[in-house]
Amino acid sequence: MNYGMKPLALLAALSLLPAVLHGGEKWTPLFNGKNLDGWTPKITGFELGENYKNTFRVEDGLLKVRFDGYDKFDGHFGHLFFNKPFKNYRLRVEYRIVGEQAPGGPGWAKRNSGIMIHCQDPKTMGKGQNFPVSIEVQILGGLGKGDRPTGNLCTPGTNVVIENQLFKQHCLNSTSPTFDGEEWVTIEVEVRNEHIKHLVNGKVVLEYDKPQLDPRDRDAQALIELADGEKLLHGGYISLQAESHPIDFRKVEIMELP
Repeated sequence: MNYGMKPLALLAALSLLPAVLHGGEKWTPLFNGKNLDGWTPKITGFELGENYKNTFRVEDGLLKVRFDGYDKFDGHFGHLFFNKPFKNYRLRVEYRIVGEQAPGGPGWAKRNSGIMIHCQDPKTMGKGQNFPVSIEVQILGGLGKGDRPTGNLCTPGTNVVIENQLFKQHCLNSTSPTFDGEEWVTIEVEVRNEHIKHLVNGKVVLEYDKPQLDPRDRDAQALIELADGEKLLHGGYISLQAESHPIDFRKVEIMELP
């Protein structure tokens, strides 16, 4: 009579246990470490797909945002869009803020970038549109004094719900620490239906619900019309920002959720 599994079979079964317990977690890289395949730039003042002055580039296995070809920033805000929209997922990004801000960049954009989620389709953006209608997971670096958290929330053309109240302000700080210098930081964003979490280096720093289009915003108004009046956002495109300060990304990966 067989009273149990053979040792090898038991070991094989136990090796699968972590995947079962964690829902078979599988991370898929969106950035391949070699080139910008799968990504499309949209820079203010230029057509979709035009990578002005080689703003977005891959060097040494890193996805880099650079402004060394600019004489002056001149309001050329950039966003690099992944070519597929997502709905329920966990996104993980490793970044570091480096170097000096481009000449002419706005003061608020020093050591500032962002990960945009729930973005509008980049094909619907106007040539002169600065930012996609989206939810921004704001990346900030310290300025050498005072608190300046990262993983914050900003809402270009959108609103969210926090503690059952519609939040209409443009930005909200997270509870993350301040990161001065050029160290690597990991930001994760978990999107489950209408609930969103921001995590910094593995710790939850911000949560909110029901991302939605803001009818006060001109660009959002057009999207509301296209959606027959629907304002709630259930998903969208992901993009990485170029806001006048250089930044490196060494990992951009996603785990799609049921």
